[in-house]
Amino acid sequence: MISLKSPREIEAMEKSGAVLAGMHIGVREIIRPGISSWVIEEFAREYFKKAHAIAAQIGFEGYQYATCISVNDEICHGFPRKKLIFKDNDLIKVDTVVNLDGAYSDSCWSYAVGKASDEVKRLMDVTYKSLYLGIDQCKVGNRIGDIGAAIQHYTEDENGYGDVREFVGHGIGPTMHEDPMVPHYGKAGQGTRLRNGMTITVEPMINTGTWEADTSDPSGWLAKTADGGLSCQYEHSLVVTDKGPKILTSQDPEADAAYLYDDNYAEYLAHYAKLAKEVAKKYMK
Repeated sequence: MISLKSPREIEAMEKSGAVLAGMHIGVREIIRPGISSWVIEEFAREYFKKAHAIAAQIGFEGYQYATCISVNDEICHGFPRKKLIFKDNDLIKVDTVVNLDGAYSDSCWSYAVGKASDEVKRLMDVTYKSLYLGIDQCKVGNRIGDIGAAIQHYTEDENGYGDVREFVGHGIGPTMHEDPMVPHYGKAGQGTRLRNGMTITVEPMINTGTWEADTSDPSGWLAKTADGGLSCQYEHSLVVTDKGPKILTSQDPEADAAYLYDDNYAEYLAHYAKLAKEVAKKYMK
């Protein structure tokens, strides 16, 4: 069943989204060659606690961590690992879900460690643009297929990358994963029609080679590219409104001004970004 959110519920998700965006701002302060992915996990746990938020992934279907941290050819659902040491040109994806007073938000962001190669930069640029091409299709009256068609055409037809099929976006709130499913591939004009008040994630996972994933890892969680190529992901939670798509997890209210639900978001983010940077100082030594 697809739930349509009230203004009160959207405002609560907006604040939750600012908490999550603050975490990503803190990660940018910390991430560098020589640290382990476990440092990001420790930071996230401490920051969420101080923000009075719940790391919703802990305990979800047996998952034990606040974050998913996937590196290079890892598409998604990688565990944070003490022995995984970041090095120059690593492509890191940090994904997490936050519950703030019952309101959920979900966002993944990609980071290049140290000095990035042209290959990494291009993949990140194309994936990031594809995110917004998909978001721009999230208009009342459009269909789910319009989102995927825009992303697939840009990433595969125009840029020759692989658009992952095995993992898709989804509805969010009042629980983590809800209907509708939101593929990042497909045909325009098909699928569920978008309505005012729908809250969903758009989260393209784009590979340098094949779109196919290897899900044989014994953990039962980690997915890698089938050919060993690089993978990149960006994700926002958003709400479909009569005034267009409104992002609930923006890290840059100025750049995303046209996508903000209301003026409260920038104030929320300023507060949580400041908190995240204060917590991050401990992990920058």
